[in-house]
Parts: sequence; C-alpha cells; structure tokens
Amino acid sequence: MPFLDHLEELRWRIIWSLAALVVCVGLAFFALTQFDIIGLLERPVLPYLRGHKLIYTHPGDPFSIVLNASIALGAVMALPVIFYQFWAFISPALHRNEKKLVVPMFLFATFLFISGVCLSWFVVLPLALPWLMSFGGTALEPMISVQDYFGFAISMTLAFGVCFELPIVIVTLALLGIATPKFLSKFRRHAIVACVIIGAFLTPGDLVWTTIAMAVPLYLLYEVSVVLTIIIYRRRLRREAALEAQATA
Repeated sequence: MPFLDHLEELRWRIIWSLAALVVCVGLAFFALTQFDIIGLLERPVLPYLRGHKLIYTHPGDPFSIVLNASIALGAVMALPVIFYQFWAFISPALHRNEKKLVVPMFLFATFLFISGVCLSWFVVLPLALPWLMSFGGTALEPMISVQDYFGFAISMTLAFGVCFELPIVIVTLALLGIATPKFLSKFRRHAIVACVIIGAFLTPGDLVWTTIAMAVPLYLLYEVSVVLTIIIYRRRLRREAALEAQATA
C-alpha cells in the first residue's frame, strides 16, 4: 500500500479503538453506579485508617472517582478490541505462519496484563500500604481522601499491567525483524538495571520489597521474551533456507 493509504488505515484503526474504549467506559460507569464496587476497592486501605473511612473534600470528588475508575475499567475491557486493531494493522507485514500467532499472542497479552494487575493489587499494594502509613505512628491521624487513594492505587495497578506487556512488544519487534536474539542477549545486563529502575519508579515510596516484586517478574518476562525471540528467529532461518533451496532446485 502507498504511504498515505497506510495512514488512512491507521486512522480508522485508531477510531475503532477509541469507539470501543468509549463504549466500554460507558458500560463500566453503569456497573460502578449500580453496584458497590467502590466499597470493594477501598477494602485494602480500611484496616489502616483506625476506624475511619475515606473522606472527600470537594462535592465533585465522588463523581470524579467513579469516572476515573470507569475509565480504568473501561480501558481493560476494551483491550481485546485494541489488540485486534493493532494486530490487523501490522499483520499484512507478516508471513502466513506468523499470522497464526494472533490468537496465542492475544491470549498471552491478556494473561500478562491481568497478571500485572493482580500482582499490583494483591501483593504490592498490601505490602506498600502498612509500610507507608507506619511512619505516622500514633502522633498522626490518617485522614486519606478518596481522590488520593484511588489515584494512587489505580495508577500503580495499570502501570503494572502495562509493564507486563513487555514480551508482547519484544515478540512483535522480533516478528518484524527489528529485535534479534543477539541484540537482546547483548543488552541483558542493561535490562536488569532497567527493570530495577522501572520497579523503583512505579512502586510507592522506597520500600525494597515492592521494588523487588516489580523488578523480578519484569526481568523474568524479559528472559521469556528472549526465548520466544530465539524460537521466532530460528523458524525464520529455516523458512528462508527452505525457500532458498526451493529456488535453487
């Protein structure tokens, strides 16, 4: 396709992705207003408020919280459509055998995102909250606003989910011939440092355990990406050798 046709296709892929996001955010907003999901999401912090509840200081805070939670939940719900649009855009550049990976890659991407979200919500957040709130001791009374808590929890949870998509990004680059096993192996030490920096940046405070809880899985995912890239690279070499032998014959 000409370059302008590629841009036109990309524009429509983005439009369909945004449309799916708007619909999913609307459905999530309806669900949050009909069920007490906010009460479920605030449970991790309630034991550390010493009998208090989350507070809000602005009349629009409850609506803002529900809207932000709807956007986050809607983004998760729209991921299948967004992944499909992304794959449909890059698939013409791939071979027939590589296109067969669409379903496994989609399932793997969904599994990775959910794993990152669960790790953040069920492991990192319970580790971070008591450590952060222990600094006040008995001299300070925790009066946490609902805006601050949900902004903190949702942003960290989504960040974990997005970071766990690292193998999908690397595999896509490998399918396009950009990332090679030699390149990934060469920068393995740099990847370790990058994982630690990302873990320290995305996790709250200076708690070592939360940084480790982020950095270790992230580096393991990098190693998984290296293995997948080796498999893809070897399959490509065998296919090119077969085509060359066929052409010679």
